[in-house]
Amino acid sequence: MMHTADVLKEFQPHRGDAIVVPGRGGRHWHTLSGNAMLDAPVGDPAMGGHAGFALGLALAQPARKVVLFDSEGDILMSLGMLVTIAEQAPTNFYHFLLDNECYATTGGQPVPNATNVAYDVVARGAGYPRSHAFAELDAFARELPAILERPGPVFVALKIFPEIENAPIAQRRRWNPRTRNKVVQDLRAALVKE
Repeated sequence: MMHTADVLKEFQPHRGDAIVVPGRGGRHWHTLSGNAMLDAPVGDPAMGGHAGFALGLALAQPARKVVLFDSEGDILMSLGMLVTIAEQAPTNFYHFLLDNECYATTGGQPVPNATNVAYDVVARGAGYPRSHAFAELDAFARELPAILERPGPVFVALKIFPEIENAPIAQRRRWNPRTRNKVVQDLRAALVKE
């Protein structure tokens, strides 16, 4: 298993000018990003909301890679998004799943059948042309450049250690101080500038 921060550190040098939707791994990404203007943190939408948002960005910006760091809780709440993404087949879409086998943001409740679900197989069955699974950081780091060089959509399942948040949501320190309107404003400005 890997730590979320280590996964994101491995990805960061390969980011280029990709739009990154940090999903539930966002509290780590904001310190590593290097280009916050192209980050699209959407806070904590209803579980399952990150994939639809990232798909919309990928379809709206076909010349730019869109990278989503999703969670298995989000995937399970919106399995239909896998089929929709596969049908739309955006070649610029890179879907990374941070699988910690629990609902970490709501206190660590276990995800049903967590140790037996092969999300890469689920994604392939939904129609993703390429899918991968990694449980070790070295193997992920070795394959990551090739994964990002090939067209999407691609799905990458990553087994990570749980980092459980037990404080009530209203009492947590926000990792993203930008409002949703500010995120959209910054993203538009960065895309127009280029």
